[in-house]
Amino acid sequence: MNICIVVGARPNFMKVAPLIHVIERMESHVSSLEHPVSYRLVYTGRKDDPTLEGTLFEDMQIAQPSIYLGVECDNLNELTGQVMTAFEHYLQTHPTDVVIVVDDLASTMAVAIVTKKQGIRLAHIAAGTRSFDINMPKEINRLVIDGLSDVLFTAGISNNSNANRGGTELSKVYMVGNILMDTLRFNHNRWKKPTLSLPSSFTLQPSSTNLPTSYLVFTLNRKVLISDKENLGNMLCAIVEHANGTPVIAPLRGKAAAVVQEVMRQQGFPSSSFIVHTPLSYLEFGWLTAHATGIITDSGNVAEEATFNGVPCITLNSYTEHIETVKEGTNVLVGEDPEQLGRYVSDMVGGNWKKASIPDRWDGRTAERILQILIEKS
Repeated sequence: MNICIVVGARPNFMKVAPLIHVIERMESHVSSLEHPVSYRLVYTGRKDDPTLEGTLFEDMQIAQPSIYLGVECDNLNELTGQVMTAFEHYLQTHPTDVVIVVDDLASTMAVAIVTKKQGIRLAHIAAGTRSFDINMPKEINRLVIDGLSDVLFTAGISNNSNANRGGTELSKVYMVGNILMDTLRFNHNRWKKPTLSLPSSFTLQPSSTNLPTSYLVFTLNRKVLISDKENLGNMLCAIVEHANGTPVIAPLRGKAAAVVQEVMRQQGFPSSSFIVHTPLSYLEFGWLTAHATGIITDSGNVAEEATFNGVPCITLNSYTEHIETVKEGTNVLVGEDPEQLGRYVSDMVGGNWKKASIPDRWDGRTAERILQILIEKS
């Protein structure tokens, strides 16, 4: 079975790495397999994509993609068309039995459409996620990808319900668990303690690192948050005010970093209260978040990692694709409300947080289940 695994953005690599590890273990026993399995990893972006730090593939313990489609475009409609053209050429020149896509990007939708036009089986990892807001471009992507997929791999019961509610046949939907947890378990003893450029006034941990004894982590990526500078400023003020002296470390990229620094200057934040730092490697960021007092983020992946690590987490969104992080885990949703955000930050630094547990099938064996199902259906 020839598998093509397609990745559309940096976070997707964390979700396909466990599957690659399982396939490579099977490839090493190819002589004993009734149905040999091989794969190619395809990235829709450029090889010199600045979001793919030099250590990423080493950190993930996977090889770099076999193919880079080289598409880079801000306009989602143009990006969709360019990816469709490039991926059609790939499928016409590379024998493929099944294409695996991840999450809900425009590039993922483009790959899904081309795959089915070519009559090739399509499998979707992290299927069944919904916001139920049809005005969100990603919601349209989700509906299209799930609708076209021959096999839908979901992370939890709520995702199963969403897929079934959309009319997907029960026989196509498999609750395999959260594949991101496979990556976290794999790297649990591989985290790298970062050395950050921080003010010397902090009370530091008694170790070789210069990290404070207590700190919060802040991440930002959602365009709607970045574009509303006034409300972003209100939220940052709420964080700093209610953190009660606990420093906030914010490893940010590109426009997010520039906008936050601009807002900080306008608000007159002291440099020791909110520290914008250059992006960290995957293993360094994993260590930073695993040892934080709390996390404030707009990333679903970071919120899932927080639940796995038992770290209090505030999500700057009114919904989450993985509701188990709220119902069972450490995550709370505050939308874009500075007042509510401030109250939860106070609880976070005060150690007043809800009890949490690890959701079902976050056991690190999701990739094994995925590959077994694909083999059985081949």
